[in-house]
This record gives sequence, C-alpha cells and structure tokens, in this order.
Amino acid sequence: MFVPGYLYLYKSGKLLKRIEAANALLKECRLCPRKCKVNRVENALGICKVGRLPKVCSYHPHFGEEPPLVGIHGSGTIFITSCNLRCVFCQNYEISHLGEGREISIERFAKMMNELQDLGCHNINFVTPSHVTPQILEALPFAIKEGLKTPLVYNTGGYDAVDTLKLLEGVFDIYMPDFKFSDSNVAATLCMAGDYPQRTMEAIKEMHRQVGDLITDERGIAQRGLIVRHLVMPNGLAGTRKVMRFLAQEVSPNTYVNIMDQYRPCGSAHKYQEINRSITLKEYEEAVEIAKEEGIYRLCR
Repeated sequence: MFVPGYLYLYKSGKLLKRIEAANALLKECRLCPRKCKVNRVENALGICKVGRLPKVCSYHPHFGEEPPLVGIHGSGTIFITSCNLRCVFCQNYEISHLGEGREISIERFAKMMNELQDLGCHNINFVTPSHVTPQILEALPFAIKEGLKTPLVYNTGGYDAVDTLKLLEGVFDIYMPDFKFSDSNVAATLCMAGDYPQRTMEAIKEMHRQVGDLITDERGIAQRGLIVRHLVMPNGLAGTRKVMRFLAQEVSPNTYVNIMDQYRPCGSAHKYQEINRSITLKEYEEAVEIAKEEGIYRLCR
C-alpha cells in the first residue's frame, strides 16, 4: 500500500524542522528566484503580494487535469491566490494578477486538504504554491492529525528556487512544473523573468532527483513522480525543441509530458502582437512531433 512521504517525515519529527526552516525564509523572503527580501512574517509584500498567511481563491475536485491526477474521483485542487511568475497571458489572470481570493488561517488551510480527501480526491493539488510553501508545511501537521494520507501535488509555473525545493523533499510525492519558455528574452518580455529558463531547468532536475519518473497504480492513478507541462505558444515562442531536448537528455526520456494546446490570449496578451491569437492545429502537431524527435515518448493523451 502506497504511503505518502510526508507521513514518514511527520512521524520522525523532521517535518517540524522543515517548517522552522521554511518560516525562517519568510523573514527576508527568499522562497523563490525573485528574492524580494521583504519580511512577510510582518506582512510586508513582495511581488507575490501575499504576507504571513496564505490566500486561497477556491478549492474543489478538478476533472480537467492530467488523467493520472484525475483518475475516477478527480484531483483535489486548491487554487492559491497570486503567483510569483505573473505571465502576461495567464489564463487565471483574476487569481494570479488581480488577487481574487481571501486570506485564511493555517488551520483552515489544513481543513481544505481533509475535505478534499473526504470527497474521494486522489491527491491534494496545490496550484501555484511557490510563494506559500512555508504555509503548506505548517498546515500539514493539523491535516495529518485529522487523517490526511493522500499524495500532495506541487503544481507550479516552474520558477522555483532549488534551496526551497530541498525543504520539500519527502513532502510532495508528485511534482508538476510548467516549462514555459526556453528563451530568456521571451521570458523577460512575457513574465519579467529573464532567468526563467535557467531557474526552471535547475528546479526540474531537483524535482526529478527527489521523486523520479512518474509511477502510477494499477488504475493508472499517479502515486509519485514528475509530470511536466509545456504550453504551445503562437509563433514558436515556447521554444519547444530546446525544452524537449533538455527533458530527454538532462532529466529522463521517460519523463511524462503534457504538451498543451489550450493557449488563447488572456490577461494582457492583447498588448503583445506576437501572442494575440490562439495557436493553430499545425503549431500544436509540430510541437508533438518535435517532442518525439527529441526522444520524449511518454506523452499525455
């Protein structure tokens, strides 16, 4: 029987040490590559605009995620308010940029996890968790005491700091990062993070070191491992070939990859001519072929 890693950390007492270390990062916030260095313990706000307590927009079983996460009863998604990346075309613009959601207590955060588990969800899926990792860790003991035993999913834009990810080893059994762009100039324009490609490659390598390739049970439901998302952008701006070559050669050719076709102009995308349209079927099909050419064969259908 599969047992989530965080239960072992909790029983050993190591989880409490992780909580202390993560909370220390909030005092001069260095959780993500932005390194805003504001004191979030005192509710100072950096780029993510979240202080000491987490903010949540919504939580519910989600049936639109990857099949290994959805399974039969859905993925238990918790949509965290705001984001440390803030892409101009974000499809959740109201949440990531406009701050839709409300501040909640750590205890309420924990109860959300248990409520989703009680609904039968196969995992607890934190959407854009990079800026609230200390709060997730802090909520876990409360949730565990109430019976939490479901795998946790770290569903991120990919802009994560390796030092923070190391604090999460054994906590998250499933990592699901985006790899949005392989070109630093594109990243600088569309998410104000020219170092995005390099930081994301470092993060994905660390995630894979921790959990390895995706493992599913006999029903095809994810238990542990890495899932990478890659959104096809208009005019080849995502740099698909470099992304797939990196995954195949520097991570694993057995990486489970979802090449996504749902790009459409959202948020402020209308201000950028090169992304002010949906992708074509040809662009999507070319991206899938590129993945296969580079050695990625485990593609989400």
